[in-house]
Amino acid sequence: MAFKDVRQFIEALSKTRDVVHIKQEVDWDLEVGAIGRRAYEKGGPAIFFEKIKDYSDHQIFSGMLGTFRRVAIALGLPPDAAIRDIYAEYETRIEHPIKPKIVEGGPCKENIISEEDVNLYQLPVPYLHEGDGGRYIGTWAFEVTKDPDTGWQNWGMYRFMIHNRRYIVGWPRHSSHLGMILHQKYVPANTPMPMALVIGADPACMATSTVSFGVGANEVDYAGALNLEPIELVRCETSDLLVPASAEIVIEGEILPDRVAPEGPFGEYPGFRTEGIRSGVLCRVKAITFRNSPIFTTIQLGVPRDDSSVVASMTAGVAMKRRLLRHGVPVTDVYAPPEGVTHLVVVGVKQGGRRVVEQVKDVFLSARRVDVNKIIVVDDEDAFNFSEVIHAFATKSHPLRGAIASEVEPGKANALTPCYTAEERRGHKGGLMVFDATWPSEWSRWNQVPVRNSFDVMYPEEVKNRVLMNWKQYGFKD
Repeated sequence: MAFKDVRQFIEALSKTRDVVHIKQEVDWDLEVGAIGRRAYEKGGPAIFFEKIKDYSDHQIFSGMLGTFRRVAIALGLPPDAAIRDIYAEYETRIEHPIKPKIVEGGPCKENIISEEDVNLYQLPVPYLHEGDGGRYIGTWAFEVTKDPDTGWQNWGMYRFMIHNRRYIVGWPRHSSHLGMILHQKYVPANTPMPMALVIGADPACMATSTVSFGVGANEVDYAGALNLEPIELVRCETSDLLVPASAEIVIEGEILPDRVAPEGPFGEYPGFRTEGIRSGVLCRVKAITFRNSPIFTTIQLGVPRDDSSVVASMTAGVAMKRRLLRHGVPVTDVYAPPEGVTHLVVVGVKQGGRRVVEQVKDVFLSARRVDVNKIIVVDDEDAFNFSEVIHAFATKSHPLRGAIASEVEPGKANALTPCYTAEERRGHKGGLMVFDATWPSEWSRWNQVPVRNSFDVMYPEEVKNRVLMNWKQYGFKD
């Protein structure tokens, strides 16, 4: 089923026992963050905080898509669907984008606060980690911006924190779509950039806002594809930006082209806090619209798994596979394990060997931005089975000839990679290491490639079928 809003999704999670309702009062100052972080680290359910200290008419929803079970539910799949099947369903649906439907009004317009009355502290924005630079309003929220020349409206997920009652400050990378539009179009013209910060949209909108589908591509079309029906959009009060009509909260503002403000530090998605205070882009809030008894959505970023790493596993993994196929690489699967926070990926190929592994490396290096810095290439193994991947890495990757290291061009590397030096992070400089865990192409499958000593390979079909047929009678449950 398609979920029209966060509230329908919470109901669905309640039925499958994938959300816990906390009815006692909790403090927005660190307690919400600590509870959510521990829930992630124990593989626990999503959390609906029903009573927030100092905020009598607000709730907080945390961990919307923090497990593959919840991603499966969001897609209408069985909760215990295999990761491979979740990837496949996502990949199939985004092949058929669905244009949105523009409507005159919606739940997000039930309450409207105009510029002179704006006070961001009226929202239950949590202070998530000790040591954060402030209260982060944009962790599981997305920004809508517009290219003034083409009219393209882009969705992207970038962190923003409260600067004061009327301003928020964020850190979109220059290589991001928001950063590109801002610095290429608005800053040179010394013109404020309209922006809408959307909090609490439906799961499909939230998931697609994390993806870079390419310049000119509309994330809302892919959200419609995931929901199998058009997303309803409504026009903002202070600009012509379009936002989901069923969103819980929409913060309308404009990024100032000639102003910056301190931003950070923040405990980010790779699981570390790597930088201190930065100069961030400053956004002046012009209006806030919200539903009655609004639900504020957040995530407690940190050591995987959490929403960021789980959703990126699916969206980035599929995007990488499609890119490799476009470049003619004989890829079968790409798995971005959540624990690898898009810094590590596993690439499965039909047939390995040095030439194919070099192809994989070159495709990743040619990307506009290189988040990945470690790749394991396998051939006979299931890329989604990390036990098989580690076994291949240990036994098939030659310790001298099996590793290929390359520098990433300055300006293209991920500035949040913890192992990079401060200088490398600031200069977006880094590297890429590819581990060849495939059999050399010149080895004969007949007498040189070792035979896998496994149930699937080492036994005749008659024996395997008899064992599988009698498995439960032997006393095994699964």
